[in-house]
Amino acid sequence: MKNTQHIFILLLIAAITQTARAQEVYPEGQAIGWTTLNPTDPFQVQSGLRYLPGIKFAIPAGNLSIEGELSADTWFSGTYPVNDSLSFDHTLAPYRAWVKLSGNQFELRAGLQKINFGSARMIRPLMWFDRMDPKDPLQLTSGVYGLLGRYYFLNNANIWAWALYGNNETKGLEIVPSVKNSFEYGGRVQLPVPIGEIAFTYHHRNSDPDAMLPPATQTDEPLPENRFAFDTRLNMVVGAWFEGALIRKNDGILPLDNTTLLNAGLDYTFNLGNGLNISGEGLYYMQGTEAFQADQDVLFGGVSVNYPLNIIHDLSLMVFMDAMNNEFYRFLNWSMTFDKWTFYTLGFWNPETYLLPGFEQKANMFSGAGVQFMAVFNH
Repeated sequence: MKNTQHIFILLLIAAITQTARAQEVYPEGQAIGWTTLNPTDPFQVQSGLRYLPGIKFAIPAGNLSIEGELSADTWFSGTYPVNDSLSFDHTLAPYRAWVKLSGNQFELRAGLQKINFGSARMIRPLMWFDRMDPKDPLQLTSGVYGLLGRYYFLNNANIWAWALYGNNETKGLEIVPSVKNSFEYGGRVQLPVPIGEIAFTYHHRNSDPDAMLPPATQTDEPLPENRFAFDTRLNMVVGAWFEGALIRKNDGILPLDNTTLLNAGLDYTFNLGNGLNISGEGLYYMQGTEAFQADQDVLFGGVSVNYPLNIIHDLSLMVFMDAMNNEFYRFLNWSMTFDKWTFYTLGFWNPETYLLPGFEQKANMFSGAGVQFMAVFNH
């Protein structure tokens, strides 16, 4: 699969190079440096650098346009102590590599891209293809390889269809990866309603349970998985949303092969000072032998508060509650935004065992209490 990825990226580079003769290519990049201090016993410190260089282009072609993006993810960090020694980690991988053809009412995008949807912000049942961490102010996430088409109707309804291929690592909330070099497919319909919108989503893949089983119990049989979801966003006096997803395996191998996720949330901006925004969400996670059956369940809640002090300084607070274990997770962030620089100071106070679902981290430095300093430069 890596060879296929490399060939695709080389072809995209060649296409952009040829395009540059007729149209300017726009380089851009984001450099990130951070240090995380966790004094909880045992004391840990992690420092790292991450750089995402990229180029974009756009070509008008009558009523059509061609756009593209190519970017890389380079990442290096050191953590001390890990097993009483200094541990290093690094990444060098493609981040985005896609081309898009679009018209007045449609777009077709192929390559390594971000696909996400839904209204939930903190604990998302529809986090199927991305891993955006709600406490990450940059909202960085790995992408998926595939083809995505969208058509927009004049009444603001739209339909999506996608086909994914070769995404061998777990993505989104997945625990079991897909079968190597296999196709996945799905679609989504979004419909306007008088005070918002509703949507229906479907996805099919073949997961690989052998990746999670010892050799003696492996079957070499793929596990079909179907996902169904409904979500709605309503704009009333307050903003309100609901997301529900059902994941069915029906394999006869896993004892609890039906997963249900239900999320409901509200948000409102109070007319206080520069505007105080408060939002809250609740997630109910169930696993059972039948659909919507709770043989095992988890209940999470989250509250987010944001207040801009002025055009430079911003404060935000997120608090999560694991209702089953009576545990709280707390994140307080202060940001300073300038022309090309942004600085963040994140304080956290969490349980010793970090169990928040779906949060993507290269290293788990956020258990216990500590602070993270981050500087970001955009060019």
